Amino acid sequence: MDFSRYEKFRTLVRASLPEETARLADEALEWAGAQLADRLRYDGTPLLDHAVAVAAIVISEIGLGRNSTIAAILHDVVRLAHKQLTGEEFLALTDEIRSRFGEEVVGITVGLANISALKLKVSKEQADNFRDLIVSYSEDPRVILIKLADRLEVMRSLDIFPHEKWRKKSWESLNLYAQIAHKLGLYGIKSELEDIALKYLEPKDYEHIVQKLEESADERRAFIARFLVPVEERLQKLGLKYHIKSRTKSIFSIWTKMQKQHVPFEGVYDIFALRIIIDCPREEEKQQCWTAYSVVTDFYTPNPKRMRDWISIPKSNGYESLHTTVSAEGRWVEVQIRTERMDAVAERGIAAHWRYKGVNQGAQTSEMWLDRLRELMEDTPRSLAQRFDAKPASGEIFVFTPNGDLRKLPEGATLLDFAFDIHTSLGATCAGGKVNSRAASIRDVLHNGDIVEIQTRKDQTPKADWLSVVTTSKARNKIKSFLREEQAKHTRMGREELERKLKNWKMALSIDEAVAYLGKYFKLRLGTEVYALIATQKVDFGSIKEILARHLSGQAEEERRAAAAKAEAEKQKAHAARESAAPQDALIIDDDISKIQYKLARCCNPIKGDEVFGFVTINAGVTIHRADCPNAKRMRENYPYRVIEARWRSAADGAFRVTIRIVAADLTGMANRITETISRDLKLNIRSMNFETASGGCVAGTVAVEVPGTGVVDTLIHSILRIKGVQRAYRVN
Repeated sequence: MDFSRYEKFRTLVRASLPEETARLADEALEWAGAQLADRLRYDGTPLLDHAVAVAAIVISEIGLGRNSTIAAILHDVVRLAHKQLTGEEFLALTDEIRSRFGEEVVGITVGLANISALKLKVSKEQADNFRDLIVSYSEDPRVILIKLADRLEVMRSLDIFPHEKWRKKSWESLNLYAQIAHKLGLYGIKSELEDIALKYLEPKDYEHIVQKLEESADERRAFIARFLVPVEERLQKLGLKYHIKSRTKSIFSIWTKMQKQHVPFEGVYDIFALRIIIDCPREEEKQQCWTAYSVVTDFYTPNPKRMRDWISIPKSNGYESLHTTVSAEGRWVEVQIRTERMDAVAERGIAAHWRYKGVNQGAQTSEMWLDRLRELMEDTPRSLAQRFDAKPASGEIFVFTPNGDLRKLPEGATLLDFAFDIHTSLGATCAGGKVNSRAASIRDVLHNGDIVEIQTRKDQTPKADWLSVVTTSKARNKIKSFLREEQAKHTRMGREELERKLKNWKMALSIDEAVAYLGKYFKLRLGTEVYALIATQKVDFGSIKEILARHLSGQAEEERRAAAAKAEAEKQKAHAARESAAPQDALIIDDDISKIQYKLARCCNPIKGDEVFGFVTINAGVTIHRADCPNAKRMRENYPYRVIEARWRSAADGAFRVTIRIVAADLTGMANRITETISRDLKLNIRSMNFETASGGCVAGTVAVEVPGTGVVDTLIHSILRIKGVQRAYRVN
């Protein structure tokens, strides 16, 4: 290959990097030249010219080393191969690069190719997401830095591109790449990208500002000279080593201020800034900067609102400087005070921390500043004021719609999350879709850069199990909202249906009592779940009628108690057999329960003759429960160590309360007949009585009676059932 075309670049490499790197760069030039032999730029020059120019920016303006330089030379080869070759051919190419130039070069070039493959849409709403996406493709921070160099070279050469590309590339440079450069402290690159972009986006405004700057240049130089006379005289007397730069505000910054403040060019007061750059040892930096500050403010009055101290607390990207704005000859002058080291950092970003003044201290030092850059990209906290941070918050992915819109989702998001993110109705009717043109289910997890298409079905509606599919709060809330609406609809329909049926069946049962029993029967916690069963026809009304009829007759209650007692008896029998080798004494329940620490449980109200057990409570001693108590199973399973055997003393007599539920015809004097039967005929004390009107011309209620034991209960119920008009009577507890 004829190296004469790139001799200037080769000289730069030899001057900046070790001899081995210069040899490797020559090899990369030769190999890339062969790969790109027939590739030309828009102006007919070799495409390799672009890669070499990017590599020169990487060395001289950013300060990267060997692997970055080689990757910059090769990046167009890999970009074109990534776009045009088959998977196998591309792997073969990267294997050859790996064997010639190393693993790191392959990683950097593939990262650059991934960014180039992105289809960026010109949309301010999407700018934040695209900036995050660009950075998310760059686990190695050098990828971002080389991409910035690549974009800078493109903008410097934008004249050779077709006019239709000018606006898009300028917009991207202004809204995406300049923002990344700013975050990384590469202010020189940031300003140049912004100025060139403005030149193509607003050419008239750009030319106007350039002309105004040229017209005022002589007057500006004369003013600066007058301003500096007393300052320089004092600095020299104090023995400070320094030099002074005059920096004109970037064209884009002037234009932005004119737009925001609605002022002409003459209304922008800080057109230029003076920079006092001090040469001193690291340990004297702060002291000498503040000395220079005091010199300036001795001669000129500072604006306290325009004071910025980034020496005591540097910016997160490493920027250090003292800024003040002072008044002189009726105009404001911005003065920046910093050291040579600080200036290098400000101009060249974080690389300058470790490559200050061009000193190359080897690979270890290079790794140190790359680690620092990686930290900056990963750890900068996000803020609403400036949505872009050099690294997106961990756990985020970016996916595309088929027409190229970009959506940001949390890592682990599914196709269903994406559907709800687009639109609620799309999520609610989502039946699956395609990811990168392949069929996918609603549960499929999405990955960075996926192109996702949603498929819907008219009869599809959100299901409760969808809540386990989605990860985003938006999707979760929308699904819950739909389920709540469905539940409300089912509740209304189910209640209306049940009320209508109860009326037709002429049952002496209120709707609330019916729902409470059905919930108990079907083991459902909420009445709304009972209504949903009815509304969705998961249980037929024939079954419901039979269940409620058995409940009203008392048969269901008796069956439940008998079954529970039998199960408990079997359990006790098995337990007794297991424990026969070491029998335990049972707690004997006497008639005088006031003398010992136990009490009868309210939930089941045991009376003498009931099969019972004791349960040790935390604060109230031992509580006695019936064996068929609704809570017995839970207590025995969850707290077996707190359950103790218990039995009644055979000779015990006492007064126990039992509650009987009665359903009777609403006849005059019914309450008196019931009272007389219990009090006069059976000689039992009534503790309370509560009846209310039920449907079907009936009354229903409960009566609490004192009894000496279970033997009397059967007689009590039998006597009540003999009263004319009483339809049902059974023990509740």
